[in-house]
Amino acid sequence: MSKNENLARKHSAKIIDGYERAASRAMLRAVGFKDEDFSKNQIGIASTWSMITPCNMHIDKLALKAQEGIDANGGKGLIFGTITISDGISMGTEGMKYSLVSREVIADSIETVMGCEGFDGLVAIGGCDKNMPGCLMAIARLNRPSIFVYGGTILPGCYKDKNVDVVSVFEAVGQFANKKISANDLKDVESCAIPGPGSCGGMYTANTMASAIEALGMSLPNSSMQVAISKEKEDDCVNAGKAVLNLIKLGIKPKDILTRRAFENAITVVIAIGGSTNAVLHLLAIAHSAGVKLSLDDFTRIGKKVPVLADLKPSGKYVTAELVKIGGITPLMKTLLDAGLLHGDCVTVTGKTLAENLKDVKPYLDGQQIIRPLNNPIKKDSHLVILYGNLAPEGAVAKISGKEGLRFSGTAKVYDSEEKALQKILDGTIKKGDVVVVRYEGPRGGPGMREMLSPTSAVMGKGLGKDVALITDGRFSGGSHGFVVGHITPEAYNGGPLAIIKNGDTIIIDANTRELNVNISAVEIKQRLKKWKQPQPRYTRGVLSKYQKVVTSASHGAVTD
Repeated sequence: MSKNENLARKHSAKIIDGYERAASRAMLRAVGFKDEDFSKNQIGIASTWSMITPCNMHIDKLALKAQEGIDANGGKGLIFGTITISDGISMGTEGMKYSLVSREVIADSIETVMGCEGFDGLVAIGGCDKNMPGCLMAIARLNRPSIFVYGGTILPGCYKDKNVDVVSVFEAVGQFANKKISANDLKDVESCAIPGPGSCGGMYTANTMASAIEALGMSLPNSSMQVAISKEKEDDCVNAGKAVLNLIKLGIKPKDILTRRAFENAITVVIAIGGSTNAVLHLLAIAHSAGVKLSLDDFTRIGKKVPVLADLKPSGKYVTAELVKIGGITPLMKTLLDAGLLHGDCVTVTGKTLAENLKDVKPYLDGQQIIRPLNNPIKKDSHLVILYGNLAPEGAVAKISGKEGLRFSGTAKVYDSEEKALQKILDGTIKKGDVVVVRYEGPRGGPGMREMLSPTSAVMGKGLGKDVALITDGRFSGGSHGFVVGHITPEAYNGGPLAIIKNGDTIIIDANTRELNVNISAVEIKQRLKKWKQPQPRYTRGVLSKYQKVVTSASHGAVTD
């Protein structure tokens, strides 16, 4: 064996080389190794396959395609599993508290397998939205040649000649509660909205994070914009298997790619596509794992110069599968690069720079309506607005498309859980001019920082999208839209000002001044906080209890390491 071969196998060699590692080789022979395989790079393939959600139900087949690409190009691919959960199924229930926790479990489990087994590289394949940041966090921690593959977007359903998806079902619940549709209508939407495999079909968190990861340089060009069940997605997996071996050959590791400038590229693309607020939380967490300094204020700084260009659901008209048809996000990225809004010198998993990857990309064909030109944006600056004020001393994240207006002042209706708020929205208690306050749903208070898709969809279904605001120390699904503010820090459980809001207080949300305030004096806030007592933990055993003890603030990514 040559010295160069040994260096390329610096992790697997420690596991299988030498007479004293005979037992290790014996174990591997049982799973299919031949003599010649022991001299190859061992590449782990992290599969998030599961039958519990359409987002991941096809990933077992994609993992086999990645293995095919590795094995055909001189490596040895070994598939292993990690967990996934379904936000869409658990949304609005106690089970949703495990959603953000799963991101940490995924990262920990991939790191555990890779570290134990001594794999030289990694291909990670994710579908549902926590898979993606979980995979990237593990990739950054391990810093071994790695590549991420997105499982792909779902195709839309069709109801009364209109594209529908999972958010359509959540909004139909509100319409039914408001007696705008019948029980049969609700069942019809439910029955056709999700026709098969793939991640939720708008520019929700899964498609947002896939796009962000491509902009980071950690997946192959247009990996983020392929339909789940397609020849293009299969080819993407095969090519990823080949590409990871090239990364080993070139000596390119994740931290060579995951630079501060790469994160700035990701933020830019997330803004341009009108992406999910969850991207803020997840990019902060990935940056933490990579040792890159990133803060809420970076989103404000970049957001002042980057416009929203994509007319995609939930705030827009089109589903992601329609963006796939016109060429995905690479033409958009080329536009941003040419305008000086992206750093073209960032290295990517192709072994080339971002500018080199985009060099021959053609513009969108004339006539398409999904991606606006730079001189005619949907919004001239970011829809992701970082707010501060006496309700959010450490920051909060608003999703302001501009369609709802830029300022909202209303009367607080305060609820200590998502379920209580949802009940009052559906039964008609919430009226025009109200600000629904949902607290004790932060990373520690929940615990788990649930997404508020059920209440925001109920508000939209009730026809109150421009007339009711919702603020929370929890977070929002990428499918949420309307006047919403989440990630309020410090969270209520930690004694943040959100804990002392009372029914009838006036709440002011101002996207122009980037402020979130309650209209009471500093003296009154101080007096109320003196009387406040921290609630008892809702969980004292198990994973949620462990998570609550170690998780950081949402303003730092809600990380546990």
